[in-house]
Amino acid sequence: MKRLLAIIYLLVAATSLHAADSLKTVSFAYDVDFKMNFDNRELYKSGYSRSMTIFGARVTPSVGLAIRPQAGEEHKVMIGADIMKDFGGVQTRILEELTLYYRMQKDLGDTDLTLYAGIFPRSRTTGDYSPAFFSDSLLFYDNNLEGVMLQIRRPKASFEVACDWMGQYGPDRREKFMVFSAGEGEILPFMSLGYAGYLYHFANSYTQKGVVDNILLNPYLKFDFSDAIGLQRVDVRLGWLQGLQNDRVHGDGYVFPSGGEVDLDVQNWNVGVRNRLFCGTDMMPLYNDKDNTGVKYGSELYMGDPFYRVYDDGKDGLGIYDRLEVYYEPDFKGSSKYINIRIGAIFHFNAMKYCGTQQMVTIRFNLQSLLAR
Repeated sequence: MKRLLAIIYLLVAATSLHAADSLKTVSFAYDVDFKMNFDNRELYKSGYSRSMTIFGARVTPSVGLAIRPQAGEEHKVMIGADIMKDFGGVQTRILEELTLYYRMQKDLGDTDLTLYAGIFPRSRTTGDYSPAFFSDSLLFYDNNLEGVMLQIRRPKASFEVACDWMGQYGPDRREKFMVFSAGEGEILPFMSLGYAGYLYHFANSYTQKGVVDNILLNPYLKFDFSDAIGLQRVDVRLGWLQGLQNDRVHGDGYVFPSGGEVDLDVQNWNVGVRNRLFCGTDMMPLYNDKDNTGVKYGSELYMGDPFYRVYDDGKDGLGIYDRLEVYYEPDFKGSSKYINIRIGAIFHFNAMKYCGTQQMVTIRFNLQSLLAR
């Protein structure tokens, strides 16, 4: 009997030691994202967007568990709340949605692997996407992705691919999802080759019939002349936007909008000038088309800046859109890693005519970036 009790005691002790050792790999995790957005739009000369002021803030706190089974590997399960308020607006609720996601990070030597699954902040994306992909207002109001994202980072290259499930099939809600991806790799110390792209599946609801395929690709070549010229930033990005769009039921087959884009960004003493020039055809040719219920596709089909429609008077053919921004990004003793303040004015020109301006102030803060310093 004593021998049996001794064996049981040893087993319990061994189990307790193993559990205590395992608990050392588990810790409490937390994070907070904050963003304030002021966007005053004086676009009275444009038919692309209305004059208005978007002014609001959102905070996304999250808590969970972090598990580190071995060096260079971490698993997190997080739950949080996306809280947003339009200043001056009448809102019956400020809780936009819950965030609920799993994140895995693994160090594979020269390669870092990150996986997200669930409902997680859009700010976790790292790709270089033109405003033709996602507009300023969409980035603020559609704050979260619902799906999965894989990211791979190496010393001279990065890659990401994600699936965002945007609509569940229902009586008045279309089934919608987007697969998007971006990547960039260094060719020379001052030159990189990259791409961005998406496939957007815009499908049926119970009442709205028809499926639209919306594909956009953007290969580009990027030059960094900062060191050669001796300024804080001198970036030149030469890209091509190629669309493939097809309204399977109401259209006449595929259409192929396209155009070239040149992006120049010069910054010194935290003051910058950025000019993005697009020359091509209407990148949103189905914008004013309607489904079988008479509802216009509009911004439900196109996520990008509507200025890429090039003409607002129904004209066809080549056109020009120019976006000129003057901005200031202060850096308070290296705080740019966790807080970003940007004050800017954006001037829009379409078909060689002035369309209006935006005055923007954004403040972003991330707690984990601060703690990681």
